[in-house]
Amino acid sequence: MYKDHTISVVIPCYNEEEGIRVTLADMPSVVDEVIVVDNNCTDRTAEVATSMGAKVVAEPKPGYGAAYKAGFGAASGDIIVTMDGDATYPRGFIPLLAEVLVDEKLDFISCDRTGHKAEEANSFLRVLGNLILNVAMFALYFVWLKDSQSGMWVFRRSILPKLNLTSDGMALSEELKIEAFRNKELKCRELPIYYRERVGESKLNLWQDGFGNLVFLFRK
Repeated sequence: MYKDHTISVVIPCYNEEEGIRVTLADMPSVVDEVIVVDNNCTDRTAEVATSMGAKVVAEPKPGYGAAYKAGFGAASGDIIVTMDGDATYPRGFIPLLAEVLVDEKLDFISCDRTGHKAEEANSFLRVLGNLILNVAMFALYFVWLKDSQSGMWVFRRSILPKLNLTSDGMALSEELKIEAFRNKELKCRELPIYYRERVGESKLNLWQDGFGNLVFLFRK
């Protein structure tokens, strides 16, 4: 809890048995609950998460977006923090981000990984893909972000009814930002974070997911 605001961390997982153990091991004390969404895992992700105190929610519909929607529905905190279950996003930043959200009366924070990325995330294809998606988002929606594909967000749970979230896939990340930053009722910011090497095997398909996210921007 931070200044009478309860905090929920929502983590979508597909076979992240190794990563979720590291992710949950150093969760800050300000976090009131952790929601791990089991998106058809075939390993011990759910078992490990439960043993470490997380609430596990099953979402049989495959997809990053579908998992997040299930997690949002299960979260009870005043503030929701999101991150992947591969230990890449900095749990230690949660208190600071919550402080900025509350003290500056923000509604939504999108976290920017570009200032300090792990070597794996700084590959030429990833950097180029993110740049193309950033430019497309700005051209279509006039929303400029340094990292439109970041998966760490901090926001007030109360704003969810104001966001029209339609994607069940990876595109939910960019859709959430579009909905928040274009809503004139909401006060939003992008802030830099640290980004680590992932733990476990990556499930990302650079070409398929990148092209799919680009197509989604035009369809939306």
